[in-house]
Amino acid sequence: MGNAFERKQRVAVVGGGPGGYEAAIAGAQLGAEVTLIEQVGVGGSAVITDVVPSKTLIAVAEATNAIGEAADLGVQFFARNETTGRPVRPEVAVNLAQVNKRLLGLARQQSEDMRASLIRAGVKIVSGHGRLDGPDSIIVSTGAGADGVDFDHIDADTIVVSVGASPRLLPSAMPDGERIFTWTQLYGLTDVPEHLIVVGSGVTGAEFASAYRALGSQVTLISSRDQVLPGEDADAAAVIENVFKRNGMTVLSKSRADSVERTATGVVATLSDGTKVEGSHCLMAVGSIPNTRGIGLEEAGIQLSESGHIRVNRVARTSAPNIYAAGDCTTFLPLASVASMQGRTAMFHAMGDAVNPTELRNVASNIFTQPQIATVGWTQRQIEEGIAQGDIYKLPLSSNPRAKMMGIKDGFVKLFARTGSGTVIGGVVVAPNASELIFPIALAVEHRLTVDQVSRAFTVYPSLSGSISDAARAMHIVL
Repeated sequence: MGNAFERKQRVAVVGGGPGGYEAAIAGAQLGAEVTLIEQVGVGGSAVITDVVPSKTLIAVAEATNAIGEAADLGVQFFARNETTGRPVRPEVAVNLAQVNKRLLGLARQQSEDMRASLIRAGVKIVSGHGRLDGPDSIIVSTGAGADGVDFDHIDADTIVVSVGASPRLLPSAMPDGERIFTWTQLYGLTDVPEHLIVVGSGVTGAEFASAYRALGSQVTLISSRDQVLPGEDADAAAVIENVFKRNGMTVLSKSRADSVERTATGVVATLSDGTKVEGSHCLMAVGSIPNTRGIGLEEAGIQLSESGHIRVNRVARTSAPNIYAAGDCTTFLPLASVASMQGRTAMFHAMGDAVNPTELRNVASNIFTQPQIATVGWTQRQIEEGIAQGDIYKLPLSSNPRAKMMGIKDGFVKLFARTGSGTVIGGVVVAPNASELIFPIALAVEHRLTVDQVSRAFTVYPSLSGSISDAARAMHIVL
């Protein structure tokens, strides 16, 4: 029997994004007394201004694209002219004001659902800005006092820092929320931009460029590298860039925007070679910076990287023994799924529960361009450089019967298998809904299945997932 006077472990979570939310839920389930400090709302920027609204916008863009491409399948949309009685082909119109109203409503609803889950679990929620006061307490400025600021002081045995990151700002291209935007500011637009300049061809830049081109904007994508999505699989990036150009997007490779300025009618971006690009609006997608400054981390003994990210190990523990960190503010992958896993792992470890250290190579990720790019495991570049030993097999989707039925022209499935044993060590899928198709490959990587084991599982005929089985069958290991 435990001591009747034994105190519950006190947990303070700073930041209510995916990592902080999962840490709070897990801590409460394990019997801790949990307090969550959040400034903008439960779900953090991931739910309110980033992942949820952006992927909702992209879903609308995909629907718009599907309507536009339906003619290839023999489906045509016509309205009848009341005067002549003749059919007239209507234009696809996007009511961006309605789209943005809906997606912001969905984001708020998701935030409220998460808040309700925390309250049901017994988590205390404090609205305000939290900063560490040493390694075992938090000071929260709530803004509730008569002078506009009040303070709470929260003592904790375990602290989880999940403060996220913010868009990187350039002094020569400062967003104004009207013509020049960060990706968190786009949702105030009431009309589709006539000509959107996107600065930055990483994941965020590519996703929004793809979405707004589908919604009807003229898009110019300014990329400082040879190819869009420079950190991704080269074959996948080549497919996306080709699709972008075929769909009428202007891609300026090896170009760097020195400045973006507002004009009387729009914006003008000046490149490093002096070239000027004029547009109606501009999206700055030049990376993000962690929200770690001025919140007492170093004073509490927490080591940061040169970029300001919190150094954590595979159980999300920082250099301070009782302090953990999760999400985009850490040195791990900036993905909501990784943040959630870090949050749970941190609590399991802190509370003495069974824990599986996070293995980054097993993390599946997706880029929501059209088509999508999904990846997991070792990369082709790592195999070619000898960091991993593997065989590579690539199967174009154009050979898949279901893809032919759906009118899919672009994409592929690529598998990587350990040389000799045939164990699946990674893969890439470029396809509509690649985010769904990557899951069987992620399972194979996680559980060390061989290509023969993957190929023996039945797939539906016809299906896009059949290409995964076909690729595995092509890599059969002869014993």
